Amino acid sequence: MPKNLVIVESPSKTKPIEKYLGGGYKVLSSKGHVRDLSTKGKYGFGVDIDHDFKPDYVPMKGKTSVINELKKEVKKSDHVFLATDPDREGEAISWHLFDTLGLKENDYDRVVFNEITKDAVVNAFQHTRKIDKNLVNSQETRRILDRMIGFRLSKLIQSKTDGSSAGRVQSVALKLIVDREREIEAFQAEEYWTITGIFPTFEAEMFQYNHKDIEVKTEAEAKEILEKLSNSFRIEKVEKKVKQKQSKLPFITSTLQQDASNKLGFNAKKTMQIAQRLYEGVELADETVGLISYMRTDSTRLSQSFVESAYAFIEDKYGKEYVGSVKIVKKKENVQDAHEAIRPTSIKRTPESVKAYLTADEFKLYRMIYYRALASLMKSAKTENTTVILDNNNYQFKATGQVIVFDGYLKVFQDYEDTEEKPLPPFDTYQSSIVVAQSIEKKQHFTNPPSRYTEAKLIKEMEELGIGRPSTYATTVDILKKRNYVQLVEKKFVPTEIGIEITDKLQQCFSHLINVEYTANMETDLDKIAEGNMNWVKTLRDFYSEFEPAVQNAFHEMPRKEAEKTGEDCPECGSPLVIRKGKYGAFTACSNYPTCKYIKTEERKVVEVCDCPNCGSKIVEKKSKKGKVFYGCSNYPKCKTAYWDKPIGEKCPNCGEMLTEKKGKVKCSSCDYER
Repeated sequence: MPKNLVIVESPSKTKPIEKYLGGGYKVLSSKGHVRDLSTKGKYGFGVDIDHDFKPDYVPMKGKTSVINELKKEVKKSDHVFLATDPDREGEAISWHLFDTLGLKENDYDRVVFNEITKDAVVNAFQHTRKIDKNLVNSQETRRILDRMIGFRLSKLIQSKTDGSSAGRVQSVALKLIVDREREIEAFQAEEYWTITGIFPTFEAEMFQYNHKDIEVKTEAEAKEILEKLSNSFRIEKVEKKVKQKQSKLPFITSTLQQDASNKLGFNAKKTMQIAQRLYEGVELADETVGLISYMRTDSTRLSQSFVESAYAFIEDKYGKEYVGSVKIVKKKENVQDAHEAIRPTSIKRTPESVKAYLTADEFKLYRMIYYRALASLMKSAKTENTTVILDNNNYQFKATGQVIVFDGYLKVFQDYEDTEEKPLPPFDTYQSSIVVAQSIEKKQHFTNPPSRYTEAKLIKEMEELGIGRPSTYATTVDILKKRNYVQLVEKKFVPTEIGIEITDKLQQCFSHLINVEYTANMETDLDKIAEGNMNWVKTLRDFYSEFEPAVQNAFHEMPRKEAEKTGEDCPECGSPLVIRKGKYGAFTACSNYPTCKYIKTEERKVVEVCDCPNCGSKIVEKKSKKGKVFYGCSNYPKCKTAYWDKPIGEKCPNCGEMLTEKKGKVKCSSCDYER
């Protein structure tokens, strides 16, 4: 039997795919990317600028053994299938594997599937192709652009500010947050008043005088109106309309991240980690299968086979009257329609049927994805909306109500919608045209400034403006938080002083490059490269010819921020001591560097935790070279006992090893014991 080697990205995919394909196939994982740009050449870009930006690739750290293992298996195999993810990044990984493993054109095939199910995988192996070099060129162009911008701007920022990095997308996202903060600071609140009639079962708000819109700006105006009103209101008009409320489209990456944030409280990074696990495969009672389709997508399209199975499911479970239709949506600019929306791989695999095999968070996300896709194919809900106009001495008041007359898609999606019934009394059956209010109240209000971005709103804004891509939203947001450029206050982004400083500095010299329009246009260019309609080398050359002179000018013109003085003098040369930034945090050093290289060593209080179980010395709190706290024996290096989590000085009742504590949970440092 011929031996075929299949290479996927994630180790968790290997077992189910090998099982689907049966004998004659061996499935191994590249564990993601195997190569990246080196840091050789001009500015450490890893590309030869003078020779058409030729990239210089090297194995990534820790990947040499993976590459060597794959090379051995290639030699044993008759044919190789490159089955990395179905996007540009996955296409690039396949090309790197092809090049690194020394494959020939006849030795391999590219396999693409949108879900990890037997039918999808087997079908994909019946429709193989070769690597799409246009997609690879697009990814390679993005990588080189990000390397050039990141390396040059980060070095500039580090030398001129307290910041640590800048980037093509992250700096534009940061600018959105800073600009919004300045809008809030410049906002002038305006006073206004509302006048409301309070009735036993409803409320009506004043909105017109003599059928013309009216605004009440001051309390004096409100009092004057109240004096003209009585508690008796005349029913002037009752209007009823039946409206259709359509379900939303199935999830794409950005809308999934937004709804997971708003409805489940997950940040974007957590959402994508959970979605990745659901995509790669979950072990059920009798199979290991991917529960959702590929989760990095900006297409709302659903496959015909899924649509047909969903229609049959809806009719069988809810009735024919609930079967809807596929929504035809005009394709947005920059949308990559290579694969589907995020959906369950089988409509029959209900959230409740797989709940026992999922963590609580996995179940919450899968349930929302499942019912969003199902609801998108169901009939619209119908609501009867009632508007009642009441007149009081020529002042018109409005009351509105809503009742659901057909639940439609809300049958399955009510938990995720804000649609609520708000019934009004049956005004059209009243014998009298007069209704009496219990009271009429005035209330002061002030106009609100623009709201700060939540993570969900920022991602939505990035998507609508066309900056970044589905695979980059979560990473971009995470970098801004890690760099301390923004802080979350009441789940909303507030720029830090460093974030504001970096934005202002970049705008001084790079306003023509670090802006929404330029970044969105670059995404369009990358799309054109992917389609084979633009030359990637010319794109890079045009960019670099504009970018590098601006960087050179910035290094020359941008003032360097003075280091903060500590108020102490250097004990070696008498110059002022200042606080400087280092790889592992801030430190105190001489301002006369490099002439004087004095660095103040900070005396650190020793925090004892418990006795060492191996030598009887003390376990103390320590810090790694990268500043991470761990707990090690004070008798090091004679005793090398160490823990990442805080030991509590008690032994495990199962194995006798040390118990440790993290986030209020006590676990064994060796076995599975937990309390």
